[in-house]
Amino acid sequence: MDEHTSSDARSRRPAPLPARVAVPARIAVLAMSVAVAALLLTACEAPGGTVTDDRGPVPAPPGPSPYGVVFLGPGDCSSRGPVIREVFCRSEKAAATVLARHLGTPSSGPPCPDATDFVLHVSETGTGARSRLTTGYACMRNLEPPHPGDPGQGGGPLTVVGDCVTASRAGEVTETACEDAGGRAPRYRVESAVQRRAQCPDDTDLFVALRGERAVGCARRSTGW
Repeated sequence: MDEHTSSDARSRRPAPLPARVAVPARIAVLAMSVAVAALLLTACEAPGGTVTDDRGPVPAPPGPSPYGVVFLGPGDCSSRGPVIREVFCRSEKAAATVLARHLGTPSSGPPCPDATDFVLHVSETGTGARSRLTTGYACMRNLEPPHPGDPGQGGGPLTVVGDCVTASRAGEVTETACEDAGGRAPRYRVESAVQRRAQCPDDTDLFVALRGERAVGCARRSTGW
């Protein structure tokens, strides 16, 4: 009897659910994911089927400054007058162009090119400063003649080969035009530039201090040229 009762109890236990019952639940979750994806895709589509970007258009990079990044940088042009301004090189106010631009002072910084007619001391300060070159100098050349920096013209910030000078008793020289017939005599013409005095020709009458790697000018006394 006990055995029979035990057998009946086992027969009345609920049978375990088959494994396939869990399948519809997974299918429902998958279907929900697809529905959410479709909803998101629909939200990104504008009428007509085009896709829009809610981040907005990417702004274009700013164009170059009319006069470049550096105030009076190489190739820029300036006006003339009590107040020097940077202007378009095609402007009727343009008077000179920048050959080189350096930091510091002309006496301590790199030398200007030989063709420099004059030097501008530049100081750009304040909130409107456009570059890190806040203090420095610009090597300028006139857009039209005269060019005092050219050899023999008697001007310019540099003494170069072909220039003429007059000497004083103090050992100083002053540049003068080679065609000057005035009374500043004697006059000497710088015939060549070398690194050391010993490299000058034997007929050198005067040594002139220059800028650059060849810092010695070999000058001969004027003979009426």
